[in-house]
Amino acid sequence: MALKNFLQIMDVLLGENGCPWDKEQTHESLRKHMIEECYEAVDAVDSGDMNALCEELGDVLLQVAFHAKLAEKAGAFTMDDIIERVSQKIVSRHTHIFGDDKAASGDEAIKIWEANKAKEGKKTPVASMQAVPKALPALMRASKVLKRSNIEPPKEQEIKQEMREKIGKNLIQFEEYGKILLALVSLGNILGINAEFSLTNAIEEFINENSE
Repeated sequence: MALKNFLQIMDVLLGENGCPWDKEQTHESLRKHMIEECYEAVDAVDSGDMNALCEELGDVLLQVAFHAKLAEKAGAFTMDDIIERVSQKIVSRHTHIFGDDKAASGDEAIKIWEANKAKEGKKTPVASMQAVPKALPALMRASKVLKRSNIEPPKEQEIKQEMREKIGKNLIQFEEYGKILLALVSLGNILGINAEFSLTNAIEEFINENSE
């Protein structure tokens, strides 16, 4: 079934004689469903089950189409607008494919992508940090904010050295790192501290401190 036919089904669901529940939905009410479907798709990737992945990606597409049709009814944008915009973004950021830049490795391609992305918005480090979605899980958001921060490489090295001294060189491994995080969450439970909220607050403080 082509995308056009799929969107026609959405038109029926949201039409005059469509589904009462579907017609009650808004961008805000669908928010939790988008998050859930994305996580279920990631679970399918992790499981290696291609049948499950096919189904879950369909559910993600349903959420995209739902938002597109709601926006179309409001006169904001259409599915075609979404596709056109992402197509332009892909071409403009892949100048090593559609332009004169060269990339011999994945790392080089990422650098070109980020450089082209920076040209589009011309954002300061602070604006770039603030642009990281607050809806992301705190750990994921923290990683992105720190990568976009204006911390200089020497400072990063100081942090790494300090952590090695405090924790021990042999503990800085993937598995042990996870255990350290788990231990910190456990400590939070003992102290009555919500790890997610605590890290979220720390991220906001970090952004504010680097805005001065």
